[in-house]
Amino acid sequence: MMSVTSRPKPEADRGETIRVIIHALLIALVIRTFLFQPFNIPSGSMKATLLVGDYLFVSKYSYGYSHYSIPLSPNLFSGRIFGSDPSRGDIVVFRLPKDDSTDYIKRVIGLPGDRIQMKDGLLYINDEPVKRERLNDYVGEDPCGSSEATARVKRWRETLPEGVSYETLDCVDNGFYDNTNVYNVPPGHFFMMGDNRDNSTDSRVQSAVGYVPLENVVGRAQMIFFSIGEGEHVWAIWSWPWTVRWNRIFKIVR
Repeated sequence: MMSVTSRPKPEADRGETIRVIIHALLIALVIRTFLFQPFNIPSGSMKATLLVGDYLFVSKYSYGYSHYSIPLSPNLFSGRIFGSDPSRGDIVVFRLPKDDSTDYIKRVIGLPGDRIQMKDGLLYINDEPVKRERLNDYVGEDPCGSSEATARVKRWRETLPEGVSYETLDCVDNGFYDNTNVYNVPPGHFFMMGDNRDNSTDSRVQSAVGYVPLENVVGRAQMIFFSIGEGEHVWAIWSWPWTVRWNRIFKIVR
């Protein structure tokens, strides 16, 4: 006697597909809410470390959680839990204190209690000049806001007291924020600066950014997962062979 195996009903197939989709969406939501969130770079304030058109993952667990990093009402969730403070030299995403609906990305330069000052374009931390070494000029997508497609700009390597080293750009000599008063970082706050020193609105601009409370920190920039040329469209897949910056994909952010 021949046995016949019954086939699943189409309704069962559709139900299983819907369940798989729902599970996948829930997993993606958990990852985005508590672990990694994608961000893209809209401006040149962090050139040449980060370029316009870079897409990167930000780890939200690195410094714990506040209502700025997870979507909960400040009335239900205030302060910060499960984390440590950012370290000097970290590149972080934070909510702008003057407008907490806007995300900024900068490098942590000053810690609570620090004294920060710029003298003739040289960074001072607690009255000590930060080690700076002249490198070959940066040549590439213009970091200084002109209409030129490419530019040649002075480039330096700064090394912070803790040993973190990175490149900075210097668009002009004696720029507007190359000489400043002393900034005294308040307790529980951080002083942020862009690597593109003459083209960055950061903590030096007290009226626009100022000192950033720990609560406003969203997470730490970790890895570039996609990068496309400035002014190019991500959706133009047919142009990717020559518009995608392939050498920047999966680059660790430092």
